[in-house]
Amino acid sequence: MEDLAEIARLLDILGNRNRRRIIGLLRQKPCFVTEISETLMISPKAVIEHLQLMEREEILSCQMDDRRRKYYYLANDILVDVSLRSLQSAITGQEDAAAGNAAGERTRQAVVMLAKMVQAHDQLVAHLEQLNHDIETKLADLARNHNDLFRSERELSVAIALSHEPLTPAELAEATGCPEEELGPILATFEKKGIVSRTKNRITLRGVHADESQQPLR
Repeated sequence: MEDLAEIARLLDILGNRNRRRIIGLLRQKPCFVTEISETLMISPKAVIEHLQLMEREEILSCQMDDRRRKYYYLANDILVDVSLRSLQSAITGQEDAAAGNAAGERTRQAVVMLAKMVQAHDQLVAHLEQLNHDIETKLADLARNHNDLFRSERELSVAIALSHEPLTPAELAEATGCPEEELGPILATFEKKGIVSRTKNRITLRGVHADESQQPLR
């Protein structure tokens, strides 16, 4: 029973597509939250939640580098072998033929549905590749031509993290690897330039998730 419970728990973890993508990425190399977010196009907050869940399950572990950034790596990989065994009852004559025809029709419909899904997937991948290219071009443009706006790579990473969704200071620190004591001056500078605002305890990139009724940072 313990083995079955363990298998069920692992299948539940793998049932989430983004967690499978994160595991696949970490099989290649350890990554920071921002690397995972930008590579897989998942919001930093969602990445953090997936990482924390898999860390609790001892699938992942993390370490701090010399710049106090937390990076994650696979502590225990997941290898699952799933097979199907057919249970057949004895059927004869016309019953056997009818069952075969029904199975054949189900197979045909499944193949047609699979083909449609593959075509839709290919179209989405093509659009996503173009979008990723556009994002990389814009990031390069920001880093190269907007030194007056972003004075460091860390400031740029804060802006990128906030472009996904509003975050609390703690979530922003986790997503960027920037200590909260260093975030204060960055956010104060962004507020003076009208880049960010605060709604309750969440920092928002103005003009993206924000509206004019949001209060400035205090």
